[in-house]
Amino acid sequence: MTPSEYAPRSLLYVPGSNARALEKAAGLAADMLIIDLEDAVPGDRKAEARAAMRSAVTAGFPGKRVAVRINATGTAEQADDIAALGGLGLDAIVLPKVDAPGDLDPLRGLGIPVLAMIETPAAIYAARDIAADPAVTGLIAGLNDLAHELKLPDGMDRGAMSHAIQAIVLAARAGGVWGFDGVYNAIDDAAGFAEEASEGRRLGFDGKTLIHPSQVEPCNAAFAPSEREIAAAEALVAAATGGAQRHEGRMIEDMHVAAARALLDRAGR
Repeated sequence: MTPSEYAPRSLLYVPGSNARALEKAAGLAADMLIIDLEDAVPGDRKAEARAAMRSAVTAGFPGKRVAVRINATGTAEQADDIAALGGLGLDAIVLPKVDAPGDLDPLRGLGIPVLAMIETPAAIYAARDIAADPAVTGLIAGLNDLAHELKLPDGMDRGAMSHAIQAIVLAARAGGVWGFDGVYNAIDDAAGFAEEASEGRRLGFDGKTLIHPSQVEPCNAAFAPSEREIAAAEALVAAATGGAQRHEGRMIEDMHVAAARALLDRAGR
C-alpha cells in the first residue's frame, strides 16, 4: 500500500477482542479495516485479541484493505503485538503516539507500511519528519488524545485545534503521504458526523477514521467526488487547450487540469 494508490476514504476501527464485530466487518463498505489491539481492548484481553486478529486476517476480508493498530512504542504489549503480525498479509500497521521518527524503529524491517498517529503536541512539531520517514505511508490525526494533551475542556473542540489539524495535513503533503482525519465520538449524531466529514475533506484530508459501522456510508459519500464536481471536472478537461486560459469565468492552468483528471480517475470516469 503506497500513496500512489487511491487513499481509503473510510478507515473503521474494529476491536480485536470483539468476535462479532470482526465477523460483521467483512460485510461493511469500509475501504480499510483497522483491527485494534490498543485502546479498544482491555489490558486483560490483549492476548485474546491478538489470537482473534490472526484468525480473522487469515480468514480474510475480500475486497478490503486491512491494518492492525498495535500498542505504542515503549509499552509492555508492543513486542507481543509485533510477533502476532508474523506471516500476515497486512496492508498497514497503525502505530499510536508517534512523537518522533525513532518511535518507528521497532517496525523497521517488517516490510509493512506504517500509518503513524499524531496525538501529542510533540508529534505536531515532529509531524513533517515523521511523514518524511520511509516507513510511513500516512498520518492519522489522533484528536481525542491531542485534546487531552492540550488540556482542552471536556468535549473535543476542533476549532481550538485548527492549527494542529492543518499542521498534520501540511506535513502529510510535504512528505508525500496520506492524511486521515480523526474519529467522531458522537455515534448517534448523524448530522454532526456528516458535517465533520465534509469539513475534513475541505481541510485536505484523504479520508477519516471511524468508530462505528453507521459512519461508513456517510464517510464514503463525503470523501467521494460529487456529481457536481464530476461534471465540472469533465467540462474543464474538455475545454483545456494547454497553458493558462479563461474557463467559466476563472483562470485555469495545467495544475487545474491535472487535478480535474485525478478527480475523474478517482470517480472511475
